[in-house]
Amino acid sequence: MISETLQKARDYEAQYTPYVSESERPMFHVTGGIGWINDPNGFSIYKGEYHLFFQYYPYKPIWGPMHWGHVKTRDFIRWERLPAALAPDMPYDKDGCFSGSAIELPDGRQLLMYTGVREEQQEDGSLKSYQTQCLAVGDGVNYEKYKANPVLTAKDLPKGGSSEDFRDPKMWKEDDGYYVAVGNRPADGSGSILLFRSEDGFDWKPYGVAASNHRQYGSMWECPDYFKLQGKDVLLVSPQEMSPIGLEFHAGNGTVCMIGEADEKKHLIRENVHAIDYGIDFYAPQTLKALDGRRIMIGWMQNWDTARSIYKGTRICGQMTVPRELSIRDGRLIQQPVRELANYYGEKIIYKNVPLSTETFLTGVRGRIIDMTVDVRPADGSTMYRAFRINLAKDGEHVTTIRYKPDQGIVRVDSSRLWRSRMHRRRMFPCLEYTGNSRMCTISNRKPQRERSTRTMPCSGL
Repeated sequence: MISETLQKARDYEAQYTPYVSESERPMFHVTGGIGWINDPNGFSIYKGEYHLFFQYYPYKPIWGPMHWGHVKTRDFIRWERLPAALAPDMPYDKDGCFSGSAIELPDGRQLLMYTGVREEQQEDGSLKSYQTQCLAVGDGVNYEKYKANPVLTAKDLPKGGSSEDFRDPKMWKEDDGYYVAVGNRPADGSGSILLFRSEDGFDWKPYGVAASNHRQYGSMWECPDYFKLQGKDVLLVSPQEMSPIGLEFHAGNGTVCMIGEADEKKHLIRENVHAIDYGIDFYAPQTLKALDGRRIMIGWMQNWDTARSIYKGTRICGQMTVPRELSIRDGRLIQQPVRELANYYGEKIIYKNVPLSTETFLTGVRGRIIDMTVDVRPADGSTMYRAFRINLAKDGEHVTTIRYKPDQGIVRVDSSRLWRSRMHRRRMFPCLEYTGNSRMCTISNRKPQRERSTRTMPCSGL
């Protein structure tokens, strides 16, 4: 049965989504129908299709009481918009249906697990948040909340665990049952990833701790994702309050990948820890195992440090990254855009052996939506160039610059001339192979087949 609160949200998005023109939306990135979105939720397979839910507040392009929006796809590029799936309409989730995951049950139903948030005013006038894990079951469009909700509460936490920071369950199934990883703030105030197990997906018991932070990488760890890839165990988390560590981790809200081997209780013995994404607009990623075996990841293409940068008159805010295929090489997570994107290529422009010494413009290499590969190689193998720079979306007033210095092996992205960019510059060590000096390059530019006027989302980053 659809609640009045959910029906109101569905009616609102049905009424106002058509008023958002296609030119206001990015071509290849998931957006909400109307209003605000943040974390991806429930990225999963259901009846042969890929479903994606997301944190959603349809009524304004700002964060509000969280609902779950919903889309699905067959190729990770074209997405079909579905009605809102969840709304905060029960006593245990009256202040928000926070992030979670989804899985297909043996009986053909789809099971959602999410964090229900209830806030209560304390004697001193402050608000205290109570976070619990809840279930809903449905058919891919409509979902009914489980009568025995919540299924995980403060009583299931280890000693000292905080019920105010107990969220973002990520479920998966193994031969011996169902497992879920949930972020929690333990007694030391940092972060940990708790594990729970169930025989049927409904009755959950504590199982152990996948990993603990001990204030090494930020504080509270949000939005965990735990999976196997190429024989390794991989844990993705999004820490709050990160402190910078060299050029690998930057200050603020970041993302971390831990790769290693799990013991018999699924506790991760780390072999490598590194950033998932060096940009300023990437948070709370989720993955799924595709029908063909690929591990696919999608993330929120925004960050809490930049989320308030919204144009006046904006009707939608937030978008998802283009999904990425994951692999491991030399102990690090490697990411590539999903191969399905190539099915949407149109015109191809190639320049070869272009000598570069000053700023160069090449006819046809332009546009807001391109897939560009730049190959820089030595001209004579003797003289080292100082730097190579690409200017993106340069219009005389605005520009984003990507610069590479081969002698340092450092890439710098400078968006200081963007509108209200809060984090102007990032430097990082890329996964590149430098082969010497160069003043010659090859440039390949492919434009999408779906030609139309478009612009980037006003409240998303680059």
